[in-house]
Amino acid sequence: MTGRDRGLLLLRRLAGTAVVVALLSAGVFGLLYLAPGSVQQTLLGTRPATPETLAAIQARYHLDEPLPAQYLRWLGGILHGDLGTSVRTGMPVADMIGQRLPLTLALVGYGALLALLVGVPLGAVGALRRGRASDRLVVTAGVVGLSAPPFAVGLLLLVVFAAGLGWFPVYGTGEGLAGQVWHLTLPAVALAVGAVGMFVRFSRAALIRELDQDYVVFARARGLGGAAVLGYALRNSLVPVLTAAGLIVTGMLAGTVLVEVTFALPGLGSLLVDSVTFKDVPAVQALGLLFTLLIAAVNLLVDIGYSVADPRVRLGGRTW
Repeated sequence: MTGRDRGLLLLRRLAGTAVVVALLSAGVFGLLYLAPGSVQQTLLGTRPATPETLAAIQARYHLDEPLPAQYLRWLGGILHGDLGTSVRTGMPVADMIGQRLPLTLALVGYGALLALLVGVPLGAVGALRRGRASDRLVVTAGVVGLSAPPFAVGLLLLVVFAAGLGWFPVYGTGEGLAGQVWHLTLPAVALAVGAVGMFVRFSRAALIRELDQDYVVFARARGLGGAAVLGYALRNSLVPVLTAAGLIVTGMLAGTVLVEVTFALPGLGSLLVDSVTFKDVPAVQALGLLFTLLIAAVNLLVDIGYSVADPRVRLGGRTW
């Protein structure tokens, strides 16, 4: 794939992403206004409200305008870099997201790294020893991991390793790099358990398929060492592993919501839960937009990774 081809691919992906983001943002905007509750109730709580107070709130947040006009006003602000002001806290939504985004990205990255370092080697072991007891053990462990919800795994880890053994903190983010890694280990493991199972399934199946190819048989017949043959097979099985990685990271971005609530972590997931609970429309809209963009970016990186791992991969209807 040439630089020009990659540029065209990037433009096509960005155009598709823009359409998806616009549709999702409109859908979320409409659903929030159909949900029970209102901005007025969030601001006033149990305090009595006069008609003048309600009118002032409606004018302040443009609630007296038609819903399409409210959406277009919000979208215009987004295009100018204004994510709005939180109804719940009164802070700029951009500042709230900026404070919490690094923690969520660190948690997802840590979990994905753990899953990759454990899942791919286990999948390779299963492929190399297929049909044996070790292979059956690896496959069973992968199925169990895929069946375990992250929040349930998180609760189990908290009970055993935090409250019971006291090896890890129950909550908090820690200070400094070492402290943050220590505090995020249990949440990252909770995210990684299911991802390990997916990596095992994809990497094992891909490597088994490659080991059955003719080029592997010919390489062995010519006396090529087992390590070299395995290296070729592993490289040719990268495309399914990249597919698994994309699915895992996007799944972790969704799963981090419950994990952050379980471990009381002040990330984007807990912010989203609080914003939905209090019907903080500007914050929910901005978070929905951000998660959509993150998932689209991951998918774009995976697509580009395909062409790097194997130039024969078909992208955008063409074979590079």
